[in-house]
Amino acid sequence: MKFSVKKKFLLFFIVNFLILSSGCKMSYSFNGASVPADAKTISIQYFQNYAPLAGPTISQLFTEELKNYFSQQTHLSLVDKGGDLNFEGSITGFSTAPLAIKPGDQSALTRLTVTVQVKYTNKFDKTKNFDASFSRFADYTSSQNLSTVENDLVTQINQQLAEDIFNKALNNW
Repeated sequence: MKFSVKKKFLLFFIVNFLILSSGCKMSYSFNGASVPADAKTISIQYFQNYAPLAGPTISQLFTEELKNYFSQQTHLSLVDKGGDLNFEGSITGFSTAPLAIKPGDQSALTRLTVTVQVKYTNKFDKTKNFDASFSRFADYTSSQNLSTVENDLVTQINQQLAEDIFNKALNNW
């Protein structure tokens, strides 16, 4: 039986791919995440609020966003404690600052910044563990009262923080 050059190359590629991938210990997904193949569970502890100016619901909102993000992006089952991958931490900062000044020394834009401290533990690869601070911000016009835009801004910031934490833990960023 004779094979064309294209078929030989394709056969060579497939055989090598199967050989190389059979010894691989990481599982890859379409979002670029490298979840340890043996990992089945993830636990995300409640993030306490230690930021004096933050509203009373920020801890719950952030913790739920982080859980939702990991649930949507991975195949891991969420457990209360002792997950193969574990996240814990706290909200350490919540502040506003003027950003752009308009005539009359008034602020045209204000920036809301939220900071979280995150400790990540990977049961299968201790070199991936980290304890790091993450900050994100959103801007709003100073003519708006923070209390009227806070929920939308915090939602936007929480989504960005969850993505940053996910990328650091599972995309090696």
